Amino acid sequence: MIASCLCYLLLPAARLFRAISDACFTCRKNALLAKSSSPQVEGDFAMAPRGPDQEECEGLLQQWRKEGSSQVLSSVSEDPLADKALAQSSLAFLMDNPGEQDAAAEDKWSSRQLSDLRAAETLEEPFPQVLGEAPVSEVEAPLWAAVPVQTGSQYADCAVLPMGALATEQWEEDPAVVAWSIATEPMPQPETPIWPFESLGQLQPPPMEIPYHEILWREWEDFSTQPDAQGLEAGDGPQFQFTLMSYNILAQDLMQQSSELYLHCHPDILNWNYRFANLMQEFQHWDPDILCLQEVQEDHYWEQLEPALQMMGFTCFYKRRTGCKMDGCAVCYKPTRFRLLCASPVEYFRPGLELLNRDNVGLVLLLQPLVPEGLGQVSVAPLCVANTHVLYNPRRGDIKLAQMAILLAEVDKVARLSDGSHCPIILCGDLNSVPNSPLYNFIRDGELHYNGMPAWKVSGQEDFSHQLYQRKLQAPLWPSSLGINDCCQYVSSCHPKRSERHKYGRDFLLRFRFCSIACQRPVGLVLMEGVTDTKPERPAGWSESVVEEDISELEPVFPSRTIGTVQHCLHLTSVYTHFLPQHGLPEVTTMPLGLGMTVDYIFFSDESCENGNRTDDRLVRDGTLKLLGRLSLLSEEILWAANGLPNPFCSSDHLCLLASFSMEVTTP
Repeated sequence: MIASCLCYLLLPAARLFRAISDACFTCRKNALLAKSSSPQVEGDFAMAPRGPDQEECEGLLQQWRKEGSSQVLSSVSEDPLADKALAQSSLAFLMDNPGEQDAAAEDKWSSRQLSDLRAAETLEEPFPQVLGEAPVSEVEAPLWAAVPVQTGSQYADCAVLPMGALATEQWEEDPAVVAWSIATEPMPQPETPIWPFESLGQLQPPPMEIPYHEILWREWEDFSTQPDAQGLEAGDGPQFQFTLMSYNILAQDLMQQSSELYLHCHPDILNWNYRFANLMQEFQHWDPDILCLQEVQEDHYWEQLEPALQMMGFTCFYKRRTGCKMDGCAVCYKPTRFRLLCASPVEYFRPGLELLNRDNVGLVLLLQPLVPEGLGQVSVAPLCVANTHVLYNPRRGDIKLAQMAILLAEVDKVARLSDGSHCPIILCGDLNSVPNSPLYNFIRDGELHYNGMPAWKVSGQEDFSHQLYQRKLQAPLWPSSLGINDCCQYVSSCHPKRSERHKYGRDFLLRFRFCSIACQRPVGLVLMEGVTDTKPERPAGWSESVVEEDISELEPVFPSRTIGTVQHCLHLTSVYTHFLPQHGLPEVTTMPLGLGMTVDYIFFSDESCENGNRTDDRLVRDGTLKLLGRLSLLSEEILWAANGLPNPFCSSDHLCLLASFSMEVTTP
């Protein structure tokens, strides 16, 4: 505090002392210049010959040098280059005597005087350094230029101009004084920002500033005019068309908890208000009929997302994660296109089971499409929509497989029709598994042999094969108390109801009265007269055995299965091929730490072709669901050029998935 007060008091006093000294010095200099025959300056340093006033000039020069040294201490932001300019201009006036230029060769300067002048000219003498300040670095090879003094009001109280401005200073001296400054040089251009993550490969952004919407341009791939495997075009009959979007919108709490993943982003684009406006604009632009969201923060959902989506014509259902987690999944649909039949939230947490101790959730809705009245008496099958966000941990593939089995069991229960078949199904969400991983193949192919498989290998996100200890999956993966069998069905729904199992008439049951087994005396049967001593007599024409077609009704519902194998019968396939058709590069839905990968999917129910080949998507014949189009994804290189995810154009660390479907409209 005392030091601050002293600075405020001593600084004006120092400036006042300097102004008085400069005024006295200027008066003495003007008096000296008045004695000369011409005040015109003819050069930088016009060497004045020895004359009668030489001693006075030298004394004045020495006094100026002493005063100049003391003035540096009184200046807080003094520029040494400005002092050099004053020294050069003042020496030019002191040493100039144009009236005796012709006698300059006869009257020579002494060697000491010449050395002093050269020292003053080149300013090799260091300035006294202010205590506590760093020494002023010299400018290498400065370019000097003479410019007239400017009297801008904005620099009236500044000793040194800002960098980049014309380095001139106001001096209340003779108007003929020429100020010297460093010639203006072009400011160095800032380096082009590059991908900030080290050891992950760097890609320079485009040389020109391209708008984000052009870099991240996504095309709509239309399949509606392409013939299917049987050569029939979609839309031959009445079709009910709709679009579905799946989007992980990045919960704000999760983003702040893992802020190290978003160091490449400007803080402004991570602000929730900015991100919310961007997300709503994206919803309005694509205008899906069904919207499946993951990582929906609970307070943002109730306060902002649900009211805004309701204004857009959606009816919303939300399921928060269990425990103390503050985000969850949401499924929204337009009531003008669908009518809700049932909604079933799914919790994967099971108390007491180490395999199912995580708080992930899912949401399954059964929707009835609404057909326009102009089509007459027609009907459309219900649509089952499932949305989930499974565990992220790449090491715990066993948990992911168990969570997926629970979701598939719920889908099987909701989508099962009265005849035992399933209605059209769409399963989407963030599955935290890469394409062609065991978990992905299980969803697509309907079968997985997991016994002895390393847990990290299930999702394929990372390779932990180098580690000595690896958790491996053992059969059975989950206990029977979970109530789900190896076919991903609830045990209660695996067998028909008791009333359905015993659809036998009296005539059929009487056939067992005189069968060969019934006519044999059981071993150890106690002989009782009139009770067990008689042998039943088979009537003439009575068959000794039951008809085989009737015995077939007693066979179990499901065939025998291999231990360590999990199955399902939903016949699902992916909307995306996971490779860009134009370049053959892998598709990317997210980019954590600069590594692009696909973890978000939209699966829909289909029926395989007769040849059973499911590797080629063109050889898959749709069931009642037909894929009409999809929004293309991007490659890793394109996202690098846009500085990854999120960015000013895309406000999530995932890309949205969008697909268009059609359903067959049947007549009764």
